[in-house]
Amino acid sequence: MNHTPVLLKEVIRFLDPAPGSFQIDGTVNGGGHAGELVKRVGSGGRLLAVDRDPRLLSAFMSSPAGRQANVIGVAGSYADIPAILKKKKLPKADGLLLDLGFSSAQLEAGRGFSFKAEHALDPLDMRYAETGVTAAEVVNSLSREELERIFREFGEERYARRIAEAIVVSRRKKKIITVGDIVAILKALVPGNYDAGRLNPATRVFQALRIYVNHELDELTKVLGELEQIIVPGGRICVISFHSLEDRLVKRRFRELSRVGCLTLLTKKPITSSLEEAKENPRSRSAKLRAAVVRQSRPSSAKGQYNC
Repeated sequence: MNHTPVLLKEVIRFLDPAPGSFQIDGTVNGGGHAGELVKRVGSGGRLLAVDRDPRLLSAFMSSPAGRQANVIGVAGSYADIPAILKKKKLPKADGLLLDLGFSSAQLEAGRGFSFKAEHALDPLDMRYAETGVTAAEVVNSLSREELERIFREFGEERYARRIAEAIVVSRRKKKIITVGDIVAILKALVPGNYDAGRLNPATRVFQALRIYVNHELDELTKVLGELEQIIVPGGRICVISFHSLEDRLVKRRFRELSRVGCLTLLTKKPITSSLEEAKENPRSRSAKLRAAVVRQSRPSSAKGQYNC
């Protein structure tokens, strides 16, 4: 697959996947990180490849790396990894990678992730898998107050109320079905100097809808609360985030677990891409990597102690 993984050298350095180890890529995406992990663990190791998008997972499993006998592919959410391990009768892993960015293949897939002009007729879907409500159903059914909350909370959109009001007025005349339908509302609404020209007026609204439709922050919160069920003591976790909501959540949870002795932080500050990588792969510019080592959990029955 034609995929350039973000912060690949840094991921390998912090995960340190030894030959014979068991690694999990919880967000296979284009398979760039997973392919390198397969090489590192060798024939004596294993890789569990997980992705919510069955099409992306299928593409990876059809690749040379994915066809290796020691690769196990499962379509599902990284938040369900404890259940996946149990179902597949797999042990806890030596390392877990979560690359929270979505794939460029998804932008081109005609599912409403992209607001570029050439995707104007794409259905406003935004689901990674074909379950749950679509973004079109969200904008056509929720109240003005709820839409405002979504745009403000998940998109950090300062024109959240104005946008929500405009959507409610517009949908009374005609349902919002395509990417072009909602982009037209946004372009007519926000000022011409929106964010000093640095962002497309649709950027934050599309981010908010994608996060809401796919329950992304809930999924991330869940998996970060289950690390002891996923990773062996001494094992490692790497998380790559692409916007402030994700990074703040990871930062806060890592610090909480570090304070009570469940994690040892490997990155006091997030690792970002080098100037060279940012030039070669513009998508890496917003990437932030945080890494930690999982320690032995404390018994929850002990007074004053914390179960990781």
